[in-house]
Amino acid sequence: MKKIIKTLSLCALAVMFATVPGIAQKKAKKLDITKAEDALKASRKITASLKDGEESIFWWEGNVYSRIPGERDRLLFTYQGMNVRATKTYQDSVKGYGYAHVSREVLFYMDPKTKQVLRTWTNPWTGKECEIIHVANDPVNSRGPQYAMEGGKPYQLPGRFIGGTYLQGSEVPLFYSNPLAGEYQDYVGGAYQAMEIFDFAVDEEELLNAEKNTAENVTIAWTRVSKFLPWMEMGDRVGYAIFSGNGKKMKNFDQMPEEIKAEIRKNYPLYEHAPPLDDKRPNETSWTVFKKHIDKKRAEKK
Repeated sequence: MKKIIKTLSLCALAVMFATVPGIAQKKAKKLDITKAEDALKASRKITASLKDGEESIFWWEGNVYSRIPGERDRLLFTYQGMNVRATKTYQDSVKGYGYAHVSREVLFYMDPKTKQVLRTWTNPWTGKECEIIHVANDPVNSRGPQYAMEGGKPYQLPGRFIGGTYLQGSEVPLFYSNPLAGEYQDYVGGAYQAMEIFDFAVDEEELLNAEKNTAENVTIAWTRVSKFLPWMEMGDRVGYAIFSGNGKKMKNFDQMPEEIKAEIRKNYPLYEHAPPLDDKRPNETSWTVFKKHIDKKRAEKK
């Protein structure tokens, strides 16, 4: 009988804690992705934070292969890369809620065997030793704010929820005037063409939790197909460089592998943090950075 009374007492206590205001556990408020503003906030949480100025870091690693018709693909390098970003909120009387991001990123080419950051590379086709110019793009900012209402259409998340995970993929075809080409490329060719493919996987509960500023459990897969890198000095040789890799959103800079942290802190300390939120500089690419490098070297020889 005492056991029965004790059990009943515990049950009554549980009911009391579940019903008394302030004692019962509250369910986290969820974003309603059928609403354009909440959908855009969810999108922002994937790559950044809802809190203005709070930094988010993505790290990824993978391989770089060559693709030349008529020969076997070659593993040229492994790599590690990172992007650090921050966002700012905007509000428009017509377009509603919006945000824009500022970021900078690095990617280091590494020896497939030693996993050490490379400084030079012997081109297997030409036999020439080439100076490696690592990716160091600052800034890589959004061109303007993205709003919940664009062109009168409400923003919708482009991915899908399945099995407790949100999956989203996007392909970014690039085609523009090559900054290393001359003024007559419309006549003789010379446009820069590439494609970048991003795939994200995010924990559904974390993503839709309106009380959390960011989604921490985010993984990413990245693929890039482009012409050979300019520092490889391949000229007009037919072929492509294929990048394949994966990574995740980091809680902070220190969570990344030691080798990339050491390289950044020694040679690229600026990239430990995102640019200021009011950064208005034009964006950089691997090609524009390389052009500046070559122009500087040529000027020093004069």
